[in-house]
Amino acid sequence: MINVAVTGAAGRMGSGIIKKVVEQENMNLVAAIETSNTLLENKDAGEVIGIKNIGVKITSAENLEEVLRTSNADVLVDFTIANAALETIKKTAKLGVNLIVGTTGFSNEQSKEIRNIIQESKIKAIISSNMSIGVNVFFKILEDITPLLSDYDIEIIEAHHNKKKDSPSGTAMTAFKIISKKLNRNIDDVGVFGRKRNLGERTKDEIGLHAIRGGDIVGTHNVIFAGEGEHIEIKHVAHSRDVFIAGVIKSLNFIENGAPGKINSMNDVLGI
Repeated sequence: MINVAVTGAAGRMGSGIIKKVVEQENMNLVAAIETSNTLLENKDAGEVIGIKNIGVKITSAENLEEVLRTSNADVLVDFTIANAALETIKKTAKLGVNLIVGTTGFSNEQSKEIRNIIQESKIKAIISSNMSIGVNVFFKILEDITPLLSDYDIEIIEAHHNKKKDSPSGTAMTAFKIISKKLNRNIDDVGVFGRKRNLGERTKDEIGLHAIRGGDIVGTHNVIFAGEGEHIEIKHVAHSRDVFIAGVIKSLNFIENGAPGKINSMNDVLGI
């Protein structure tokens, strides 16, 4: 049995993950964590998210270490915001609890710190900007076709709901890094984030990134390779958050196979 703790328990992703975890025969929800000083503390997590009473009470984030110790959690799942997630990762790793992180928006310095924390603590971890199975196939396609289209102009467009806090999305940034690496371009030199007036002609090496925010768009990512007389579009559309949650369940089933001290990706989980 896999003992699972979930942060952001009452949020869109957290509640969806909890609902799916309690359906699994080989998983046991042991902790549901919300923000510090939450008014939901001590309420049953199942009742809060609209399912039956599950016997797990919401815990405030300041009590994270205590609840992880007393609940015997094997793994913690975090889909929150970058600054809060970093503190969660520090505390979780210190206790030797494995991690699955789908939070995005980490700075380069935060990402480096997370790598060091996991390496030093020797825990097992899966960190991905997008846990959708389809998105990770999308990434693999970009790896394969980018070298074949190296002379084409490349633009990345992403769209999300109006509540999303980071921009561009972590998925768009991952696509950008994959493409830049395949083209041997420095990401600090070639990224153009939106375009201002009178910017001038597009340079040959630049890669455009554009973010759209509106309504309840779950997530759309489109990479355009534009050449003379033709263009190719590689597009992924998420119709519901269930696609991300399915990836979390796969990750929970995989994580014991991960190497201690190493950050695994969804490529590892999916074997691609």
